[in-house]
Amino acid sequence: MKNSKKDNRLKESPLRSILKAISWRIIASLTTFLITFGIFSSLTDKSFDETLQTAGAITGVDFLAKLLIYYLHERMWTNIDWGKSWRRAVWKKKYRAAHKNLAKKIIH
Repeated sequence: MKNSKKDNRLKESPLRSILKAISWRIIASLTTFLITFGIFSSLTDKSFDETLQTAGAITGVDFLAKLLIYYLHERMWTNIDWGKSWRRAVWKKKYRAAHKNLAKKIIH
């Protein structure tokens, strides 16, 4: 059995990455919608319905484009080791092994 740092680290699944991307895009796109709606309603003579449609169209394109870009960015970073710390499961395993060895020494 291999015991390298790379084998022991926990990676995020693609499903987790896409769910994180979607949840972030909902928050960010709502912000985009509110800003766009506010700007268009105050700076143009468009009706409420036209302003709503314009803000909705911009938000829809923004949502899809940035969702894809964020997902790809997230998947790229999940494969980069830099800055990752040992996960709790790995620490726990090493802690238990160390204390098991200590207990053996005390008994003998």
